[in-house]
Amino acid sequence: MTVRAGAEAPPRPPAKFVTGSLLRHILIMSGAGGIGLGAIFLSDLANIVFLSWLDDQAVLAAVGYASSILFLTTSIGIGLAIAATTLVSRALGEGRRLRAARYSVNAHLANLAAGILAAAVVYVSIPWLLTALGAAGRTHDLAARYLFILTPAMPALTLAMTSASVLRSVGDARRAMNVTLYGAIVNTILDPIFILAMGLGIEGAAWATVVARIVFMIVGLYGVIVVHGLIARPRLPAFIADVPAFAKVAVPAILTNVATPASNAYVTAAIAVHGDGAVAGWAIIGRILPVAFGAIYALSSSIGPIIGQNYGAGEAARVKQTFKLGLGVNVAFTLVAWVILALISSWLVRLFGATGDAAALIALFNYWLAPLFAFMGALFVANAVFNTLDHPHYATLLNWGRATLGTIPFVYVGGLMAGAEGVLAGHMVGGVLFGVLSVWIGSHLLDKLLARLEPVGPSTIKLEAAQD
Repeated sequence: MTVRAGAEAPPRPPAKFVTGSLLRHILIMSGAGGIGLGAIFLSDLANIVFLSWLDDQAVLAAVGYASSILFLTTSIGIGLAIAATTLVSRALGEGRRLRAARYSVNAHLANLAAGILAAAVVYVSIPWLLTALGAAGRTHDLAARYLFILTPAMPALTLAMTSASVLRSVGDARRAMNVTLYGAIVNTILDPIFILAMGLGIEGAAWATVVARIVFMIVGLYGVIVVHGLIARPRLPAFIADVPAFAKVAVPAILTNVATPASNAYVTAAIAVHGDGAVAGWAIIGRILPVAFGAIYALSSSIGPIIGQNYGAGEAARVKQTFKLGLGVNVAFTLVAWVILALISSWLVRLFGATGDAAALIALFNYWLAPLFAFMGALFVANAVFNTLDHPHYATLLNWGRATLGTIPFVYVGGLMAGAEGVLAGHMVGGVLFGVLSVWIGSHLLDKLLARLEPVGPSTIKLEAAQD
């Protein structure tokens, strides 16, 4: 869209994050995001609880294997959504709302297409992927049935993630939170009905999640289209023109995000050697961890829009301060989560009816390994800087370094020394180096980029508005 010569650009709401307390913005965005993510992770935790009532350890092990593959598909969706955050938030910071709306619609279309393609590839690969992870026999069959139901819903999840990213980019923390919150409530309500009352077992858990993903999508699109009107009419020339900009961020972001599930898949395979009990414990930890550290997961996706808007507005000091505050909040959130996990560890073991290796792994994580998540959180915060400031390859290299050099040797040696517990400990300890390295690189990158950043004044915004 263009503005006629001599005509005034339409009034535009100011970018939300370029003024006011940065700590307040971070806490509100990450707090709301933490509630939304915590709700969905809590519903996943409830899912495991209801399945544990079936008193069938093979079911829990099947979910553990399936979760590694689902983590992969979810990470692809997150990588796609990061591109939307980067481009929309920076356009808003520059005062180019019409450009932001164009980026929004094209991000939704591109991410829908990518979600369909990724779901198709994963769907036909499910048996092979499960075998590669070490699943066998009845456990393999249960995990496959679960994934065959859930994988086709990936495009709906990808659209929902993109909408949530756009809502965060505009500063609407509450509606971004509602995308996952409402779906999680639906999922938690349907789980006991489908799993227990209807006797569908693991397949019921999958169908409940499918319905929840559709709710995610509807709530997200409503917020973007109806509430904010932050979506333009789709135009093929504009879509084609924007694809390179999206790909520049999305491709390395996807590679970055699949590093973690790749690492977890290796850990799952290493733990599988020690039996279904150990895999069940790993699956339970996989549900406990995001609930406990949901605010940190949300922090990484929340500071991206804040950095993007301020970078677009030329506010160098606020960009640097956002990074420092994000790291500090990460440490604070980790310490709080560790204390809570240590206090309720015995209760969690009883809640899941965990025994043997499963109980030992849960206790080890809650009492001793949880504080090491601060280093993973630091890597998340640095990723937001790299992705938002056009250096996503740094995030890719660091995350794959963490997934390989920071995982394989530590897990291997840990497994030889202490079995399943050594595998888990090695997985967590290996992340320390890359957490520290990501902060060092992030700080130097900011110093380099911000030294030449110029503030965006009213005249610049007016000129760029005319160019939209």
